[in-house]
Amino acid sequence: MAVSRTHPVLIAGKYLALLGYLSFALFPLYWLLKIALTPDQLVYSEGTSLWPSSVTLSNFSEVLFQTDFLSYFGNSLTVSLGTAALTTLIAAGAGYAFSRFHFAGKRLLIVVMLVTQMFPLLMIIAPIYKIISSLGMLNSLTSLIVVYTAFNIPFATFLMQSFFDGIPKDLEEAAMMDGCSRFQALRKVVFPLTLPGLGATLGFVFTAAWSELLFALMLISKNDAMTFPVGLLTFVSKFSVDWGQMMAAGVLALVPSCLFFIFIQRYLVQGLTSGAVKG
Repeated sequence: MAVSRTHPVLIAGKYLALLGYLSFALFPLYWLLKIALTPDQLVYSEGTSLWPSSVTLSNFSEVLFQTDFLSYFGNSLTVSLGTAALTTLIAAGAGYAFSRFHFAGKRLLIVVMLVTQMFPLLMIIAPIYKIISSLGMLNSLTSLIVVYTAFNIPFATFLMQSFFDGIPKDLEEAAMMDGCSRFQALRKVVFPLTLPGLGATLGFVFTAAWSELLFALMLISKNDAMTFPVGLLTFVSKFSVDWGQMMAAGVLALVPSCLFFIFIQRYLVQGLTSGAVKG
């Protein structure tokens, strides 16, 4: 006898599986917040306890008002927003060109872009450092934006190309037959339909730039130009680690990413549901 998909046992099993997955995925975030709220003198004595016996906000106040966290925070925000905007703009143009035009060397360009994603970062960090140093761009946020943009463009281009491929060319041709130029058709017809793709690309690039450590660590040595991932290392001294302040800084660093994804959420959801176009 077949069991209905709406059987109470199956429904309960689905919810239990979902609850188990969410608990597994969110537990590190809970542990981050738990340590951030635990007084310093109790961090080690209650290391394995699920619930802190005492709660304090002193770690957050010390991070905000007694460290350079706000400077690191602002630098990361500048770099991440600049990288996301510049990469998305370039990737949108490149993705449109790959999707709509046929030109000499197109296949070769695609292969080269794919190959660039195969090299480990540790293999090219020295040449990148040499180039940035020779240009006199060390210890500047501009150097990070340039490097992050260069490394995110290939994937972002393929992502945008996939969205352009999902938009029928007939829509543009119909607009141009009605008197629109290609640019007008792109702006009035194609661009509104690619907002989900732009939102997804912005979110991906912003997150990648916000959490990047290797290049920021190699190209930035001055305190006033450090981004958040590098600044987080200042909580580690030679003989100890200030876990409370480090975890508090980590919690605060989640705020921009959460707000950013809330802002573009409707575009992401729209992108997941825009798989078909009426004929």
